[in-house]
Amino acid sequence: MAGNSSLNDAAQARQDEFYTRLEDIENELRHYKEHFKGKTVFCNCDDPYESDFFKYFAMNFNYLGLKKLIATCYVSSPVMYTQLSIFDDMEYQIQAPKKSNKKPYKVEITEVTDENGDGAFDLDDIKQLLKSKKNVCKVLKGDGDFRSEECIELLKEADIVVTNPPFSLFREYIAQLIEYDKKFVILGNPNAVTYKEVFPLISENKLWLGVKPWSSELYFHIPKEKQDYLVKNKKEKSAYVIIDGEILGRAPCIWFTNLDIAKRHEDLILYKPYSPDEYPKYANFDAIDVGKVTDIPADYYDVMGVPITFLDKYNPEQFDILGISLELAQPMKDIAPKGSYMQGGKRFYTQKLTDKDKARGYKYHREYDRLVIRRKEQPK
Repeated sequence: MAGNSSLNDAAQARQDEFYTRLEDIENELRHYKEHFKGKTVFCNCDDPYESDFFKYFAMNFNYLGLKKLIATCYVSSPVMYTQLSIFDDMEYQIQAPKKSNKKPYKVEITEVTDENGDGAFDLDDIKQLLKSKKNVCKVLKGDGDFRSEECIELLKEADIVVTNPPFSLFREYIAQLIEYDKKFVILGNPNAVTYKEVFPLISENKLWLGVKPWSSELYFHIPKEKQDYLVKNKKEKSAYVIIDGEILGRAPCIWFTNLDIAKRHEDLILYKPYSPDEYPKYANFDAIDVGKVTDIPADYYDVMGVPITFLDKYNPEQFDILGISLELAQPMKDIAPKGSYMQGGKRFYTQKLTDKDKARGYKYHREYDRLVIRRKEQPK
């Protein structure tokens, strides 16, 4: 998370105005095509005027075979009435309130045709569709919050939810999707995998990671004032990048989903033999430590701790997830005297010391957070 403090601070302040780029949406959602046919998709954190999630589904409505597309946004949208990049005159078409009394919209699309007769579908067709009575664009009565009564009623109607929800509200957001038994493909902070509201869903195979590799980053469109802040206060390539002249926020993100994808059934290729010297046991939990996912031993079928990034390679037909270190680690104060180990959180400790450990007089090395896993039984 180092180098992205500006985005994290904004998330904590609930200023989650980071817009996912169309190319990143396309790169992920192309792996889910078969799930969308005949379905109602709800983008419930997306300004229809600015969201590339809405743009993606509107432009691919017929290709995906959607039944309906619904999008709603918050009353605090920074672009409402100001940067209508898709529907530049919709304010007047739907008799929206004055700018001093901004309200959010909902957009519902049930039919997409080539309105301008050019033989292709583009954003101009969307504009024409919403000016006709074939689809719906209305001002919401409430504030457009995904927890509002209006948005919950729309959620009940939906089959699949796809969006980039506010990271500051991710716990509540995921809990709502589970409560209403919805399918989803959403973006989140990698740290969310350890949340007490999220990790049990992962271990019970009710939620898993999407296709995008954990290690690859995403860049986000951000409002002008945030661009100015990043340029003034942060280093380029640390908190932001400049692509084609646009200042984009930089943040680690992963996709969360409960839609089945091919990646989830790919076996992790294992090649290293188990060696007690190379795989030390924890001092405060009965398992061996595996420092890298690629080093999971090919001939070991007992309990082991692996990096959190293992979830990127997790195949439930190959492994079981048993828990996480922050839940399973025995307190080191019950194992060794104070001063013989670096303190800090519920972590696993080994006696495989680094030079820094030795220099500090430690007898135990503190590992990073670990998932606790076990291989499935070897086929006979």
